[in-house]
Amino acid sequence: MLSKTDRDYGTPARTSAKLVTLAIDGREVTVPEGSSVMRAAALAEAAIPRLCATDSLEPFGSCRLCLIEIEGRNGYPASCTTPVEAGMKVRTRSPMLERLRRGVMELYMSDHPADRTTCAGNGNCELHAMADAVGVGAVRYGWVGRNHLEAARDISNPYFAFDPARCIVCSRCVRACEEVQGTFALTIDGRGFNSVISPSQHQPFLESECVSCGACVQACPTDALVEKSMLERGLPQRSVTTTCGYCGVGCSFKAEVKGDEVVRMLPNRDGMPNHGHSCVKGRFAWGYATHPDRVLTPMVREKITDAWHSVSWDEAIGYAARRLREVQTRYGRGAIGGITSSRCTNEETYLVQKMVRAAFGNNNVDTCARVCHSPTGYGLKTTLGTSAGTQDFDSVLQADVILVIGCNPTDGHPVFASLMKRRLRQGAKLIVADPRAIDLVRTPHIEAAYHLQLLPGTNVALINAFAHVVLSEGLDNEDFVRERCEWPAYELWKKFILEERNSPEAAARATGVAAEEIRAAARLYATGGNAVIYYGLGVTEHSQGSTMVLGMANLAMATGNLGRSGVGVNPLRGQNNVQGSCDMGSFPHELTGYRHISDTTMRSSFEDAWKVRLDAEPGLRIPNMFDAALDGSFRGLYIQGEDIAQSDPNTHHVTAALSAMDCVIVHDIFFNETAKYAHAFLPGSSFLEKDGTFTNSERRISRVRKVMPPLAGKADWEVTCELSTAFGYPMHYAHPSEIMDEIARLTPTFAGVNYEKLDRLGSVQWPCNDKAPAGTPVMHVGTFARGKGRFVITEYIPTDERTGPRFPLVLTTGRILSQYNVGTQTRRTPNVVWHHEDLLEIHPHDAEQRGVKDGAWVKVSSRVGETTMRAHVTERVPPGVVYTTFHHQSSGTNIVTTENSDWATNCPEYKVTAVQVMPAGEASGPIAAGQGAPAHPAAGR
Repeated sequence: MLSKTDRDYGTPARTSAKLVTLAIDGREVTVPEGSSVMRAAALAEAAIPRLCATDSLEPFGSCRLCLIEIEGRNGYPASCTTPVEAGMKVRTRSPMLERLRRGVMELYMSDHPADRTTCAGNGNCELHAMADAVGVGAVRYGWVGRNHLEAARDISNPYFAFDPARCIVCSRCVRACEEVQGTFALTIDGRGFNSVISPSQHQPFLESECVSCGACVQACPTDALVEKSMLERGLPQRSVTTTCGYCGVGCSFKAEVKGDEVVRMLPNRDGMPNHGHSCVKGRFAWGYATHPDRVLTPMVREKITDAWHSVSWDEAIGYAARRLREVQTRYGRGAIGGITSSRCTNEETYLVQKMVRAAFGNNNVDTCARVCHSPTGYGLKTTLGTSAGTQDFDSVLQADVILVIGCNPTDGHPVFASLMKRRLRQGAKLIVADPRAIDLVRTPHIEAAYHLQLLPGTNVALINAFAHVVLSEGLDNEDFVRERCEWPAYELWKKFILEERNSPEAAARATGVAAEEIRAAARLYATGGNAVIYYGLGVTEHSQGSTMVLGMANLAMATGNLGRSGVGVNPLRGQNNVQGSCDMGSFPHELTGYRHISDTTMRSSFEDAWKVRLDAEPGLRIPNMFDAALDGSFRGLYIQGEDIAQSDPNTHHVTAALSAMDCVIVHDIFFNETAKYAHAFLPGSSFLEKDGTFTNSERRISRVRKVMPPLAGKADWEVTCELSTAFGYPMHYAHPSEIMDEIARLTPTFAGVNYEKLDRLGSVQWPCNDKAPAGTPVMHVGTFARGKGRFVITEYIPTDERTGPRFPLVLTTGRILSQYNVGTQTRRTPNVVWHHEDLLEIHPHDAEQRGVKDGAWVKVSSRVGETTMRAHVTERVPPGVVYTTFHHQSSGTNIVTTENSDWATNCPEYKVTAVQVMPAGEASGPIAAGQGAPAHPAAGR
């Protein structure tokens, strides 16, 4: 395979200041102490045959093919498990070694299908390559004896097959599951000849604990574990390195392609966010890109009750521009706006906000990042001076205490979770603060030191209590604070935090977590060594989301846990380009780099570059747009890559606002819920059809490269340029690289970013400029981005959303591993075998009180709406709390979520909704979502 050309040194690299020099086949080589002879040999260009060894896994020494001779020693040790020693003299080839290897190899081949043409690797199989390397062309023993050639294949997994007949039981798959993924789903069952690879307890892969990350498939040296796409489509012809279009980890992949058809996605060993690892979505769930539901022809209609008409691109763009101009002529310059997407590239996002500001003449641009991580931007910028996480992912390997709050990394950010679990298995301590017992609380070889099962909506009380313990017990780092932070602000904050209302006892009453648990966890965080915080939407999507981000930054500053590896405050972003969509000036009050639109000097630089006057007044946020639509003052909206009718809270309110508009333009790859209220549909392109960049959760800017031509004929950036031009403000670029060059000229943190550098370095983390030409993995080293760190008072104010007799339970929401966001992409992949509907998790006590049975339909009612879904009775949630996901439009979870939002940013409070749950006879579906709208139109092909 093309990716197999990546060099593999057999065993992992070691880091040591002490170097060791030895001789291999007469050639001297110097390597760090602790290196294996196999790795030293590879560096000395001496290829030692091997099967069970690979440099992504610890040495195992089972295949007995990598035998060597060491001068002065008896026997033939395995080179992979033999550490180098100074002065060692190694022979990798000799008549005896060759004879031994041929004997071993012959035994392997005697229990393997003889016909190489039936191998999916077709000449690139490592087993066959090693057979050739040791000179085994035939097997003396034949295939008539006892063997495994008739063993049944396991094809239960939708993405890969396991053929025991081709398995050599080298254990690479088992070790990959343990060491790389950390799931421990595979084992070797039996002894000797009866040894077999077993998923869980002899279960089919689909029914086992396997999470389908593909690490086992990637590790397999034969085609015993192989992608079904390889079996169906054959060998790829070329590969393109690009960036995953799913979560904020931003994994690098090599898309292996035959013609314009993707054969498989192979995690890039050089990918800095993922180091060759992947999850089920990134590695396998890319089939949506060519799903028959893709709309490939532009469509228009006069009214949302009319049928759609397919038209040419020119007609569609001209129609959309004319309708928007008509709205503006009739209702004023501020009557239209746009929404950017966290799934689109930086370049595409930049162009949409530019179109709104330069062509539409207002600042009515907002982003879906508003509804997830806008409190992160506000909180971290206020305290530390930059609107982003502080560390790179690899920093977690230096952490001693890991506080996970309001996030579920194994489901939401699984590749980073694997890295975190590796550090936890090495001995780092874990604190989980979450209403649910997420997998990290207890998983193979990992158990949280503390699981603080707080009530939804009480994060601020908890973090203030942590700080109270730190200050009242003298666990703060006063030297750090005096040197790095504003002392007067610290003193005010300290006085506030030490008040009794912020004590663990007070927090216990609010959170439901025992005071002693809070004290013990806070002491561990403050005294356990390098302490790092990872958080997600369980922090930000609250009415006090910004307050909580401020509180976490306060705590990290007070304990000196910022400015080096292994510490920090790190948001785990949901969608692939949440960070980038914020960086690119998608907010109505900020241009690129989080600079306020009212800054005359800065705004002038954009006016000079764009040759247009810009409005100095901030525009409308998304919820303001909805409210204005319903009062009649906002009448036109361009939406790129978002399904606000499913993703935004209070679906009734959203669809009412969309229905009230005169012109809604949806630019997307599928006809989604929002498109039911649109007047023009512009076909979009998937990440496989794009050139551009994504920015992940660690501020890493990575190239997205076109794997196939845009199926609808135009890239998204081209569509935006043409719409802007048709509207009256010409925008012309020859390539997205020119857009990035413009971004770099206008944005100090991106000043050193260009495609040549990204191609050369692989990726860079902003700030990337003259001070940091290769980027900035760790922020706030020596000094904070704002100079002195600023402590901010974080008053705990309970949410207005209250439980009571009518709505006695608290609903909170989250994600599941196999699905992504509103499911637009993953629902169109075989991932639905794992999760084909949203389920309501409810505690057995609450279920029994309501007569709710596991698997039965229930009605979920809130103050704003009701829907139905199946119940899953589980102790994973505490009494009084219910939980569900929002991946399926059939349940329409956001029909019941309220419009409560964060006080500073309007980020919706998805995580706290008072509900009642009662048995329902059958599914009635979401109430009013798309009601009255026309059915799905004919797809474009």
